[in-house]
Amino acid sequence: MAKGIIYIMTSVVPGLIKIGKTDNFESRMYNLEHNGYCNVTGLKRTFAIEVDDYAEKEIMLHTIFDKSRLQDTELFALDVNIAVQLLSSFDGTVIYPKTETKADIFESATDNGQGKLVPNGIYTFEKKKKSDNNKLVKAKAEVRNGCWIIKKGSILGVTEDAGVSSKARKARTDMQINKSGRLLEDYDLGCCSPSFAGNVVMNQSINGWTDWKNDKGQPVDIYREKKAE
Repeated sequence: MAKGIIYIMTSVVPGLIKIGKTDNFESRMYNLEHNGYCNVTGLKRTFAIEVDDYAEKEIMLHTIFDKSRLQDTELFALDVNIAVQLLSSFDGTVIYPKTETKADIFESATDNGQGKLVPNGIYTFEKKKKSDNNKLVKAKAEVRNGCWIIKKGSILGVTEDAGVSSKARKARTDMQINKSGRLLEDYDLGCCSPSFAGNVVMNQSINGWTDWKNDKGQPVDIYREKKAE
C-alpha cells in the first residue's frame, strides 16, 4: 500500500478549493503558494493527512466531488468545510495543522459549515469572565456571508483559559488589543463559526451559538434550529 499525503487548499477565489496529493508536502505547498495553480493564485494550505493508498483515495475524493470540479483540474467550487469533514474522517496522520487532532479538525469544520447559516447582520456578545475578576466581556461583530468581523471598541477577555485553540491564539496575537482588553481596530476573523468568534472574544472555550445574540436578543442557535426543521 503506497502511503502519501492528500491535501486541501483554499484560493483567492471564494469557494474555490484545490484537492491534491503529494509525497513531499512542504515542497509542494511552497510551489503552489508561491506560483499558484491553473492561473489561480492565493492558494493556502488548509488541511493535509498522510494515508495509505493515497492515489486511490484522491481519485475517490475527485469522483465524489466531480459535479463541483472545474474541467480536468484539481479545483472544485466547493465549501472547504465539506471537503475537510470528509478527508479528516480518513484513517491517517494529520500533517497540517500539526497542532490539532483529527477530531478537533472535524468538529471545527462541521461548526464552520453551520456558521454560514447565520444571516448577515450585527451581533452582540456579553458574558462575565471569572478569571478576569468577573469583568464583563462585551463585543459586537458584523457577519458577512459567514465571515465575522469583530468591531472596534469591543471589550475582550484578557486571561487565557482552557480550550483556546492555536488558531484562536494566533488571531488574538494579530489583533490590536490594549491592556484592558479593548479592541482598537476592527478585526476580520474570516469565515468561521460563532463558537470560534466567541472563543477569540472570551479567550476561552465557549459555545458561541448560545452567547452571540441578534438584534432581538435571540441566540444565533435559532438559525440552526430553523435549518433542522
